[in-house]
Amino acid sequence: RRLTAKFTFINDLITMSQPEKEAVARGVEFVTIDLDSSGQRLDNFLLRRFSNVPKSRIYRAVRGGEVRINKGRVAAKYKLCEGDLLRIPPLKVQVEEPPKRVANHWLTLIEQSVIFEDDDLLILNKPTGLAVHGGSGLNYGLIEVLRQLRPEAKLLELVHRLDRDTSGCIMIAKKSAALRHLHAALRERKITKRYQALVYGKWPRNRRQVEAPLKKFALGSGERIVRVNEEGQGSITEFSVLERFQNATLVEARPLTGRTHQIRVHASHIGHCLLGDDKYAHTEANALAAQLNLGRLFLHAESLEFTAPSGQRIKVAAPLDDALKRVLDLCGGRA
Repeated sequence: RRLTAKFTFINDLITMSQPEKEAVARGVEFVTIDLDSSGQRLDNFLLRRFSNVPKSRIYRAVRGGEVRINKGRVAAKYKLCEGDLLRIPPLKVQVEEPPKRVANHWLTLIEQSVIFEDDDLLILNKPTGLAVHGGSGLNYGLIEVLRQLRPEAKLLELVHRLDRDTSGCIMIAKKSAALRHLHAALRERKITKRYQALVYGKWPRNRRQVEAPLKKFALGSGERIVRVNEEGQGSITEFSVLERFQNATLVEARPLTGRTHQIRVHASHIGHCLLGDDKYAHTEANALAAQLNLGRLFLHAESLEFTAPSGQRIKVAAPLDDALKRVLDLCGGRA
C-alpha cells in the first residue's frame, strides 16, 4: 500500500502545474483519497490525521480555502470520494510531550480482555476503573493502552463509549470503513446492547420501559450531569428483572438510544438508582452499597449482538467480574 501511494504521489507530482509544484516546495501536501478513506467527512479525516493540531486551526484552514478538494473549496462536512485529490496546507503542529508510559498492570489486563477480533474490529471486556480516553487529569485510557500494545495498528477508534466505572463489552474499529459501518448500525438501532445493573429497592413488575428526554447540564463546579428535561433528547431504555433481593434488584437494561448516563438517569428517574452511583444515587442507596462493600458503579455491559462489517453475525458476552459476583452473594437470597 505504501509503495502504491508513493507511485501515486510521483505521478501526481509529474502532472502538477508549476504553481502546484511550488506549493509542494512550500510544504503543501497533496493526498489522493483511497477506498478505505472514502465516505469520511473531510473534517473527521483531518482531525484524525492531525490529532496534535488544534481543531480551530483545522476548521479555519477549511473555511479559508487552504484545504481544497480537486482544486476547489468544500465545506468541512464534505464526504470524501475515492480518487479525490486533497490539498493540505502546512499545519502548525503543537509540541507534544512524550506519551505517558502505561502501567504494566493495564497492559496485561487489556491484552487478556479481548473477546473477539477480526480484520475490522476488536471487542474487549473493559475492566472497571479505566477510562476509554486519557485527558481531564488522566494520563491514559483504553485507547492509549491499545495503541501502546499495538503500535503497528494504522487505526484504533472507539465505536461507542463506556463510563470509567462501567465494565464490559466495548468495540474498537481497526478500519475507517468499519467505523462508518458500525456507527450507521448504531444510528439505525441494529446493534443490541444489554447491560446488567443492580438497582436500589424492588423494581416494579409492570415497569418494562422508561422513556424520558435527557439533557446535559454543567454545575458550578464544572462537573457535568444529565437530568430528565423536556428540552432534552428523546431517550428510551427497556428494563427486565433478572433477580430480586430483599433491598435491591438485578435488572437487565437495553438502551434503545445512546445518551450519556442514560441507564443511570432513567433508573434514578423512577426511584431505583443504581448502587455505587456517585452522581445519581440517594443516601439510602449509598448506605446499602457500603453495607455490600460495593466500591464502584454496579453497571456492566453484558453483551453485544450485531452484523459485523464482514457480514458475519456476531454475538458476544462478558461475565460479571468477581467483585460484582461477591456483591450479589452478599445481597442474600431471593426476595
